[in-house]
Amino acid sequence: MAQSMNTKVDLTIKATSYHSLATYGDMMIGDKAVEFYNEKNVEDYVQIPWEEVDHVAASVMFGGKVIPRFAVFTKKNGSFSFSTRDNKKTLRAMRPYVGEQNLVRSPTFFDILKRGVVALFRKVFRRE
Repeated sequence: MAQSMNTKVDLTIKATSYHSLATYGDMMIGDKAVEFYNEKNVEDYVQIPWEEVDHVAASVMFGGKVIPRFAVFTKKNGSFSFSTRDNKKTLRAMRPYVGEQNLVRSPTFFDILKRGVVALFRKVFRRE
């Protein structure tokens, strides 16, 4: 059984972790860490201390109205993708601990496509 890192919990909400396969459980946002606990397997959990969080990227759709999922990027261990019942509420609870400048919007499909086309043209015209 995992021991919680938090001494004070700001938000507990049903969530889905997309770390390997989709895993359902509870997410806790507290004063020391963001934590995800699997509802069926108590040994399957993710605890990310606030000191390890580099930034949080949210995929935003339909002009800022819908946030289907977000990813917590760590300094050493990569990224962890989550989705909660209310992603906006979860991100608002993370804001005091992560900082406003570290809550970013992830690039959309068209942003990535545009970046690739621009890089291709730069590469082609740089050779001549």
